Amino acid sequence: MSLRYAIDPKDISPEKAARRLGLELSRFEEILPRLLSRGFPAPDLDTGNFDLDEIDAWRARRHRRLPTAEATDNSLHLVQSRLAAMRDGAR
Repeated sequence: MSLRYAIDPKDISPEKAARRLGLELSRFEEILPRLLSRGFPAPDLDTGNFDLDEIDAWRARRHRRLPTAEATDNSLHLVQSRLAAMRDGAR
């Protein structure tokens, strides 16, 4: 009896890379030079496949999220606390 395990490939074909971006292959191929100029990961020189993790990282970097109001409030409180400590230490 042979056991088989599912393997999720991390290098994907151009067709799957296109789908990852929600594009048809022809459109993906058309805009690939522009994507590459914007830092999209290049395909492997030997296989022509794309690194899925790198595609996802590129997508995440494209639109950095602005800090939440809570994070901004926490940062403001931290700065105010440090400034107060500096003022108190100078007395």
